[in-house]
Amino acid sequence: MNIFQSHNRMEFNELALQRFNEQYNHVEVYRKFTDYLGVNPDEVSDCNNIPFLPVELFKSHKISDARTNPELIFTSSGTTGMEVSQHYVSDPELYKKSFTQGFQKFYGNPSEYCILALLPSYLQRDGSSLIFMVKELIRISVHKDSGFYLNNYEELSEKLMSLKKKNTKVLLLGVSFALLDLAEKFPQDLSGITIMETGGMKGRKTEITREELHQKLTSAFKVNTIHSEYGMTELLSQAYSKGKGIYFPPPWMKIIIKDPHDPFESLTTGKSGRINIIDLANRDSCCFIATSDLGKVYENGSFEVLGRMDNSDLRGCNLMLG
Repeated sequence: MNIFQSHNRMEFNELALQRFNEQYNHVEVYRKFTDYLGVNPDEVSDCNNIPFLPVELFKSHKISDARTNPELIFTSSGTTGMEVSQHYVSDPELYKKSFTQGFQKFYGNPSEYCILALLPSYLQRDGSSLIFMVKELIRISVHKDSGFYLNNYEELSEKLMSLKKKNTKVLLLGVSFALLDLAEKFPQDLSGITIMETGGMKGRKTEITREELHQKLTSAFKVNTIHSEYGMTELLSQAYSKGKGIYFPPPWMKIIIKDPHDPFESLTTGKSGRINIIDLANRDSCCFIATSDLGKVYENGSFEVLGRMDNSDLRGCNLMLG
């Protein structure tokens, strides 16, 4: 069964259980974690009851299918001396298929856009899965003005004005602090242009909420909404929001909210808890990730991110980190 297609609940459940059994058998860290929780794979019949590996373990352990040979290692950002997550990817084409089909589902073919990327902090380091993704989207775009911008805000501002006058379909994708810098230095009417933030304020400016960020950007750029991308080093798929911080995952990704202190208790729609993600594209690492984010999920499968959470006392994490 092709994971990159629409699935009913039964089909998704079948695919998730298949991945679970494969990864229990071939990903050593995941098997140890599952055994530590006392879960017998033979008794798991619903994807809600599959153990979710704490995302923090990607910093301290190699989460990889023993049968594969990684071609890429994606790493998270971090300050000097800080442990970073490492995601071992044996098939870059699988990642490309995931993010291109995910983008196409929500925004159409990347070839229809001029893609302008404002990702200075990511561009200045190696191993960013976001840079890998955006480079490929820019390649597919083929528009002569598509490309990366570092700190040359004036050039970017002029380019945006020129493209807007030509009624070009534009996606301006940027890390939060850089978009805020652009808004402060070159406020302008960008109505009709899709502006997407990818997060990323930590350590660069005073932390502000997503609502505050979007208010500043909509005001400076005269747009109705700011779009957002939700992804992370440890995932090979992304969810997107077209406004108001409500994200929609692609069909091969599912959000389950768990009680922060009990990994076995799934919470009902509208209840706040730890965001757990099934990403079927994570074939060679782990498809079942307990993130460090607090959020809630809604009846239609969309979700909201409410912030980060303190995960120091999460059951199952301390032993594995030791």
